[in-house]
Amino acid sequence: MASLMSLAPSLRSYAQRSVRLNVGRSMTIISKDSGEDFKKQNYSERMKDKGMPVSPHVTVYAFPMAALTSIVNRVTGCLLSVGCFGIGAAELLGSGNGLALMEWTASHGMLMTAAAKFAVTFTASYHYGAGVRHFIWDYYPENLTNTIAEKSSWQLIGASAGLGTITMFF
Repeated sequence: MASLMSLAPSLRSYAQRSVRLNVGRSMTIISKDSGEDFKKQNYSERMKDKGMPVSPHVTVYAFPMAALTSIVNRVTGCLLSVGCFGIGAAELLGSGNGLALMEWTASHGMLMTAAAKFAVTFTASYHYGAGVRHFIWDYYPENLTNTIAEKSSWQLIGASAGLGTITMFF
């Protein structure tokens, strides 16, 4: 036991000296030519040379429902922005262009009108509902668990689809 105690200070000084001199880890020395070759190869080529598969990441990864609904929230936000900009631009270009666009949609029959109503209502209610959900998670982080997130994701989709379906007929 005494020999271990006497060994501890010498190990400590060795560790401190190794950290200071950066000798505690081995370094790979690459020639200038091999470094240039390495820079020319992309990731896929390097993996092929090593005989390793390239990671397919997104193509094989099963996204959790909360991640999918988060992506859809961003998409609906972009769609709402484009729609508002489009209607606003139509109104700025001339008097009544927004109204003309809505009349054109209505003149193409019940199917076109119902689809337009569903698209607008689903997008707006989904984005608003997702915002409320994030607001709740910000102030009540104990509700941010995997099971609650998945359950609220399905509820968000169902509520938005339900509201969209209801507005199709009015």
